[in-house]
Amino acid sequence: MTGPDAKKSPTLRDVARAAGVSRTTVSNAFNRPDQLSGAARDRILDIARGLGYHGPNPMARKLRTGRIGAIGVVFGDTLPYAFSDHAAILFLHGVGRACEAAGCSLLIIPTTDQGAAQTTVREALVDGFIVYTTPSEDVVSQVFDRNLPVVTVDRSGVPGVTAVRVDDRAGARSIAEHVIDHGHRRLAIIVPRLSAMGEHSGFVDRARRAAISYAVCADRIGGYLDAAAAAGLDPLTIPIDERPDNHEDAGRAAALNLLSLDPQPTAILAMTDRMALGALRAAREMGLRVPEDVSIAGFDDLPAAAEAAPPLTTVRQPLVEKGEQAAELLFGTRRHTGLHIIETELVVRRSTSPLSAQQSAMPLAGD
Repeated sequence: MTGPDAKKSPTLRDVARAAGVSRTTVSNAFNRPDQLSGAARDRILDIARGLGYHGPNPMARKLRTGRIGAIGVVFGDTLPYAFSDHAAILFLHGVGRACEAAGCSLLIIPTTDQGAAQTTVREALVDGFIVYTTPSEDVVSQVFDRNLPVVTVDRSGVPGVTAVRVDDRAGARSIAEHVIDHGHRRLAIIVPRLSAMGEHSGFVDRARRAAISYAVCADRIGGYLDAAAAAGLDPLTIPIDERPDNHEDAGRAAALNLLSLDPQPTAILAMTDRMALGALRAAREMGLRVPEDVSIAGFDDLPAAAEAAPPLTTVRQPLVEKGEQAAELLFGTRRHTGLHIIETELVVRRSTSPLSAQQSAMPLAGD
C-alpha cells in the first residue's frame, strides 16, 4: 500500500530513539554483540522486536562493504550430474571446504539451459566465479562481462585469468606407458565428448581428431598418443571411440564397439573411471577376462575404481584439492601466479597385466 495511510517500516534510527542509545549501539546489538553487555543487548533487541524491526538490511550492508559473501561455480552440465558424478562431487567438496573456511556461500550454476544460465550469471549476487570444465562459451563470455574475479578449472588458459589444471597429458602418458611396458601394442581409447560442435558416437576419424576443442580431452589423448609414438606405434592406427556422455553405459557401448574389432585390442585406455567401469562390464558380457584377455585402465581414481572387479588401474588426480585450490585462489588466500598445475599419480591395480602369449601371437591392426 502506498500513500499517506501506508505504514512506514521501522528503521534503526527509530530503535535508537526508543532505546535512548546511538545508532551505532543498535547496530552493534545486531552485528557485534561482544561490544555490549548481555543485558543491554537483550533490552535493545526487545525494543526492536516490539517495533517490528528485524535488523539492518543485508543488501544495504553488502553494498557498503562491497562483499556479498558468496561465489558462483559455473558448471558445464546439469545439477543432477553435479550431485551424481563422483569426480564433480569431490571437486565441489573441495570448493565447499574452502568456502566454509572463508565463511562464504556457494551458488552452483548449471549451463545446459544456456539462456537461463546467462541470466543467472548476469544477475548472481556473488563476489566471483569458478568456471569448471566445459560450459557454453556464450555463458563464459557472460562471466567475464561481469568484471569480477574468475578462476577457470580444466580449461584452456585465458590471458590474465587464474587457471587450475591437472597435468592431464603427463598422467595419460604414464598410464599408456604402463600398458606398453607390459607388452601391449594393440591399444584402443575410449573418450567422452570431444567438442562442443556436434554430437558423435562411434569411431573418431582424422577430421574429428583435428576438431577436438575440450582441453582435458585434447591433453589426455595427446598423452596416450605421445607414449604410443615413443614406442614406435603409429598413432593414427589406434582406434578412438567417442561417446556424448561420461558414464558407465557410454563406456560399455564404446568398449563393445572396440572389442568387436579384428584383431581385438589387448588394452583399452578409458579417459575416465566411469567409462572404464563400463568397459569392464562390456568385457564380462563378451565372456572376456580382465586382465587375462584384455587390460582396461581409467583416469581419476574415483572411490569406485578401487572397489571394481577387478580393481581398476587408473591415474589419480586430487579432485578435492583441485576444488579447494580453485576457491582459495578466488578468495585470494593463495598467491595468484596465472596457471596452477596439479600433478597426477599412476595407480596400478589388477585390471592391467603383462601381455599373454596368446595375445602376442595376434597381429597388430594394419599388419
